[in-house]
Amino acid sequence: MAVHAHPDDESSKGAATTARYAAEGVDVLVVSCTGGERGDVLNPSFGPGPTTLEGMRELRRSEMARAREALGVRQQWLGFVDSGLPEGDPLPPLPEGSFGLQPLDVAARPLVELVREFRPHVMTTYDPSGGYPHPDHIMCHKVAFEAFRKAGDPSCYPGAGAPWEVFKLYYNHDFSLARMRTVHEAMEGLGLVSPFGDWIESRAAREIPERPVTTRIQVSAYFPQRDAALVAHASQIDPEGFFFQVPRDLEADVWPWEEYELAESRVPTTLPEDDLFAGVRDLVGTGEGATATTTGERA
Repeated sequence: MAVHAHPDDESSKGAATTARYAAEGVDVLVVSCTGGERGDVLNPSFGPGPTTLEGMRELRRSEMARAREALGVRQQWLGFVDSGLPEGDPLPPLPEGSFGLQPLDVAARPLVELVREFRPHVMTTYDPSGGYPHPDHIMCHKVAFEAFRKAGDPSCYPGAGAPWEVFKLYYNHDFSLARMRTVHEAMEGLGLVSPFGDWIESRAAREIPERPVTTRIQVSAYFPQRDAALVAHASQIDPEGFFFQVPRDLEADVWPWEEYELAESRVPTTLPEDDLFAGVRDLVGTGEGATATTTGERA
C-alpha cells in the first residue's frame, strides 16, 4: 500500500517500484488522500484548466485513472479535500475543511478501514517532513503512521473492520541530495545541462539533512511505466519539462534505483535491503502471523 497526498504523487515518488512489484504479481494499492482540487495547472502546454474545485477534481480523477493503468496498480481515494500550498509571510490559514486541518483520528479512520480491508504487508509513505513542507504531505505522513501503528490494535478505531497488522513501513526518498548530485555530475560530465543545479544549491543553502537510506530497489526496467504515469497527469507534468530532462539511458546507468528508509519493521530483516518484502516473503510462504489467510504479498 503506497499512501500519497495528491494524484500525481504516486507517479513521481516510488512509481517504478510499484510498477515493478505489480508486474511481478504483487497486489499493489495506491491510496490518494485528497483529490488534488487545489492544484494549479503546471504544464504550460495544457491550456486553461477548470475554474472550480469540482472541475479540477474531475480532471485529476481522469488523469489518475490513466496513471494507475500505466503502473498496473489499483487505486483508492480517501476523499479529503486538497489544502493547497499556502504562500506569503505570514502564511494564510488553510481552507476550512481541508485535509491539513482534519483531526488526526478523523483523517486516519478511512485509511485504517482500508488497511484492515486490503491487509497489506508493506506500506510506503513520506517521512515526517512530508518530503517538502506541503501541509497535505505532512498530514499524509501523520495519517499513514497512525494507520500503521493502530490498524492492528483491536482497541483502536472500533467499527473500522477486523484488526490487521502491517509488517513494514517505509518512507520514500526519490529526491535525495545524493541522487540529484550523482545525476547532475553525470550530465555535466557529458556536457549536458542538468535540471538539478538549483535544487542542489537550494538544499545546501538551507542545510536540509539527508535521511538514512536502508533500501534500494532496482527499477530501471520500469522507467517507461513511471514516465507513462507521469505524462498521464497532463495538467501537472510538462513532457518537455523537469522530469524528462535526464536521458533515461544515463539515469539507468548512474541511478537505476528508487530508495527508501525503513521506518519500522515487525519482522527480522538485514540492512541494507534490496526488496521491500525482505523478511516478509518467508512468513507469507509459511502462513505465519498476520499472513495466515494470504497466499501472496501485498503492498
